[in-house]
Amino acid sequence: MNIQINGEKEALSADALTVSQLLTLKEVKMPDMVSVELNGDIVDRDAFDTTPVSEGDEVEFLYFMGGGQFA
Repeated sequence: MNIQINGEKEALSADALTVSQLLTLKEVKMPDMVSVELNGDIVDRDAFDTTPVSEGDEVEFLYFMGGGQFA
């Protein structure tokens, strides 16, 4: 399957994946801290296990970080 992840084209050996399986395949550390955008829409975390990733999809892994105050 050919998809785009964070702007980079990738050829994956799997024919069918869910968002959760993709996070595992890509060895995303702390997947509970990552938001996923699929074809421009944010995927609800509760739907990671059931949302399919298909041929030609565009996926973005979004990492939100807190920060301190810059003085």
